[in-house]
Amino acid sequence: MNVLILSRNKRLYSTQRLFEEAQFAKHNAAIVDYMHCNIISEKENPVVYYNGQSLRFIDVLVPRIGSSFTFYGSALIRQFEMQNIPTLVKSQALLTARDKLHCLQVLTKIDVGMPKTYFTHYFYNIDEIITAVGGFPFVMKQLEGTQGYGVFLIKDRKQAGEIINAHQSANKRFIIQEFIAESKGADIRAIVVGDKVVAAMKRQAKKGDFRSNLHQGGKGINIKLSEEERQVAIKSAQAMGLEVAGVDMLQSKRGPLLIEVNASPGLEGIEKTTNINVAKKIIKHIEKIT
Repeated sequence: MNVLILSRNKRLYSTQRLFEEAQFAKHNAAIVDYMHCNIISEKENPVVYYNGQSLRFIDVLVPRIGSSFTFYGSALIRQFEMQNIPTLVKSQALLTARDKLHCLQVLTKIDVGMPKTYFTHYFYNIDEIITAVGGFPFVMKQLEGTQGYGVFLIKDRKQAGEIINAHQSANKRFIIQEFIAESKGADIRAIVVGDKVVAAMKRQAKKGDFRSNLHQGGKGINIKLSEEERQVAIKSAQAMGLEVAGVDMLQSKRGPLLIEVNASPGLEGIEKTTNINVAKKIIKHIEKIT
């Protein structure tokens, strides 16, 4: 099987692991920098060129699109979809997952809990917004932020006004969410492949921070999910149309609360924390859907 991995850097841990496991399974794997690809559309001939050659004879596409390149990456995936080439991440699923608000809007249609979320363009009623999400403290997130960047814990009205004004001046969109105090700076990352959770870990924030992302200094801890947490992860990935997803949840008095679904989850933290070969499970799943 000819496997094409789209990645900006072949040395990235996740890219390298998928490449290694594809080769180990006797597939022909190649890594292409998607930002060096060109999209050419003409009558009945949607093609992608890389280094002057058309990318054809591909059996499956494995996109690893960075958040800064979502628009171009999704357009490139769509071009392969026009050629009826199976892809591990569909273009629309990538776009939806990368927009936190759109993601939550889709997930309100399924039976999963989530923190109360507020989105508006009208901030003259700031007191009403603060009351709606349960008062201080509350969480503010940039819609396009990743890896814990662009996430703030707002503790008083002065801080709220300053950060909201700064974001409006910079024309940055954001959502406001209730703060789940009982999660104690921790969340759960579950990796879903197909219709199964193949690995999970708890991420604990470093002292003095509430963001549990490993990129922000959080620590990964191997855990076993409850059946309810497992079902939330699977239903969320399926609702988003994702074959592979990193589903993030908070543990609360109300049960698991969904906070985000990642269309291109990193493998390094989860593999090193759990000692589970997630890359191999992804390649095995590719073999089933191709």
